[in-house]
Amino acid sequence: MKTIEGAPTQAAIGDGWVDSGRTFDVRSPFSGKVLASVVDCGEKEARLAADAAVAAFGGWKRTTAYERSAVLRKWFELIMARQDQLARLMALEMGKPVAEARGEVRYAAAFVELYAEEAKRVSGETFPSQFANKRLFAIKQPVGPVYAVTPWNFPAAMVTRKAAPALAAGCTMIVKPAEQSPLTAIALAALWREAGGPPAALQVLPCADPVPVSRILIDDDRIRKVTFTGSTEVGIKLYGQVSHTVKRLSLELGGHAPFLVFEDADLDLAVREVVAAKYRNAGQTCVCANRIYVHHRIADQFVERLGAAAAALVVGDPLDEQVQIGPLVDRDVFGKVEAHVTDAVAKGARLVTGGKALGGTLYAPTVLAGVGSGMRLMSEETFGPVAPVRTFRDEAEAIGEANATQFGLAAYLWTNDLSRAVRVSESLDYGIIGVNDGVPSAPQAPFGGVKHSGLGREGGHWGIDEYLDVKYLSVRIQSS
Repeated sequence: MKTIEGAPTQAAIGDGWVDSGRTFDVRSPFSGKVLASVVDCGEKEARLAADAAVAAFGGWKRTTAYERSAVLRKWFELIMARQDQLARLMALEMGKPVAEARGEVRYAAAFVELYAEEAKRVSGETFPSQFANKRLFAIKQPVGPVYAVTPWNFPAAMVTRKAAPALAAGCTMIVKPAEQSPLTAIALAALWREAGGPPAALQVLPCADPVPVSRILIDDDRIRKVTFTGSTEVGIKLYGQVSHTVKRLSLELGGHAPFLVFEDADLDLAVREVVAAKYRNAGQTCVCANRIYVHHRIADQFVERLGAAAAALVVGDPLDEQVQIGPLVDRDVFGKVEAHVTDAVAKGARLVTGGKALGGTLYAPTVLAGVGSGMRLMSEETFGPVAPVRTFRDEAEAIGEANATQFGLAAYLWTNDLSRAVRVSESLDYGIIGVNDGVPSAPQAPFGGVKHSGLGREGGHWGIDEYLDVKYLSVRIQSS
């Protein structure tokens, strides 16, 4: 079996590792060099995976919750044992700094650990009948085989956040990882097998073009759920496509997160949380702060301190333990970041720090002040290390500006006023709110958005509910 950094380069299909006869190159976004030639799956491999997932579902759903829990627990332990290997793999294939990538591995493993326990907490209900000779029950059963599409920016966590609850519920899953970062997903499938999980319960289909694979699996009536994390544009298309086979659907789509900084903020702490919300993974997350609104009385001081903090971030080789900002994943993402900054400066924004390329797809952490509503980065998700700052005069204006978007995934605010924190949190049209917290995500908490940011929730008990159907039982009994 061919491997790179210990990860297979074949597709995980059925009980084996499959070569399709075609490959595509995975390149380092830092060096541009080819890391591996990975098997390129198409319609044939999708059909094989669908058949295997359906066949495996019959046996996996009949295992007890305790049996599934034991396999998931072993998977968790193996992921934790290989965290350095997985972190290095992520740093190589998508440019996440290795220290940050190690944190992602722990986050990814935490979902497996959580759902190893949640598997044993899936319970039904009994409820009263109006008839003396009937007993009424509701039970929960796995929805069926699942097709998951995961993004490149969290190559480990987005796999486990979907696969762990699905497997805990008794579903089987086929994962189509992003073409930029398939190696981590394949490595996780290898660890699943090593943990004793049925190979066909978790299959991975790497491919350069997702359309043929997705078309086969979405059109297959036997695949009963689709879960997707990615752009809103693609999510809207999937929403229409799954309707033809009436599948269950979860969508975690784009964001355009606001961060509101009120006049009572402790500036040093507020800057620290804005940096955490804005610059992790070089700004390439759907929950990154994309619009920073600061009360006009403290704006100058805030911008000065944010600029200094951004300029101090270490940019470079993601394999360097000291690096905090790695390369952008590819030239398309890099080009959009450059275009957003150029547009903003041309329309009157002031460049406080950054605003320049540093070689390859490295881009300097950037702060822009004097940002206006007509600039592209105020209506489009930048997905890069650019912090645009705009001022507001009162609470109502801040809330109105924050909600003036089609997106509704994450929002943040900083205030020391408890009443304001509650009022503003309740008024923001978002699925996730960080109050004085730039990194609110937790495996045991619900993750998901409203409006064009998606459907459904991942994490906590909400996450496993997405993979369960409710079945009602009415039992007529004989009188004694």
